[in-house]
Amino acid sequence: MRYEGPEIDPDSLPADPIEAFSAWFDEVEAAGLPEPNAVVLATVDARGLPHARTVLLKGLDARGLVVYTNFCSAKGRELSVHPYAAMVFCWHALARQVRVEGTVEQVEDVEADAYFASRPRGSQLGAWASEQSQPEDSRERLDRRYAEVEEQFAGRPVPRPPFWGGYRLVPTRWEFWSGKGGRLHDRVEYLPGGNGWRRRRLQP
Repeated sequence: MRYEGPEIDPDSLPADPIEAFSAWFDEVEAAGLPEPNAVVLATVDARGLPHARTVLLKGLDARGLVVYTNFCSAKGRELSVHPYAAMVFCWHALARQVRVEGTVEQVEDVEADAYFASRPRGSQLGAWASEQSQPEDSRERLDRRYAEVEEQFAGRPVPRPPFWGGYRLVPTRWEFWSGKGGRLHDRVEYLPGGNGWRRRRLQP
């Protein structure tokens, strides 16, 4: 594969990595790539073993990056033990990648409530019906549980389950990667420094 990403260096990117990420994300959306907010989220369990899965980014601001899940899911249990995580956004078609690492905190209830209220009703019901990451004997049992929840909330708004909410990754490191010929890719790392961030080039 030929990599033909944009040339980047520490001086070509904004001083704020959130601003740099937002600009790249806007370009990815404009390019029409499917699921541009899909991101691999990596966590560590109580034994120190890593686990990764693809989730969807649902919030981004100066505080960090937000995803939502069942707190009793595998990722939720892992984050309760080790509140640290890493994310990887990989946009192959544009030869770009962004890595983010940092600490994790739960978002406030009011923020989680607002996001849950914006979800399609079917997704709201699914959040109540699914005991995420738990073993399931049959699809039929899950479908029955969904039907029961659908009947339970018939004719009224679906509230956010108390076991469901958001996690915010508060970045302590960013890396922007742009594919180049000869595998001499451009890599720029952001690390905390002074009153903001310091940038430096990394070898490919």
